[in-house]
Amino acid sequence: MLFGKFGIWEAVIILIVVLIIFGVGKLPQVGNAIGKGIRAFRRGQSGEEAEEEEEEEIKKKQIMAAKRKKPAARKTAKS
Repeated sequence: MLFGKFGIWEAVIILIVVLIIFGVGKLPQVGNAIGKGIRAFRRGQSGEEAEEEEEEEIKKKQIMAAKRKKPAARKTAKS
């Protein structure tokens, strides 16, 4: 078994290696990317939730697009 005796010291060594590779500045970005990946995986496991979220995103985009559009000013012809 390769991971049978995974302890605290192994976790500390892995954390140090990650800090060396990515640096302290990139660490929040890496954590964010990992979190997004985990959330996407969970959504993939339950397909219905993903469809509902897609519909919500589409509605949000439509609302934002409608807010951006301003009604055109009407021109009146003077005689």
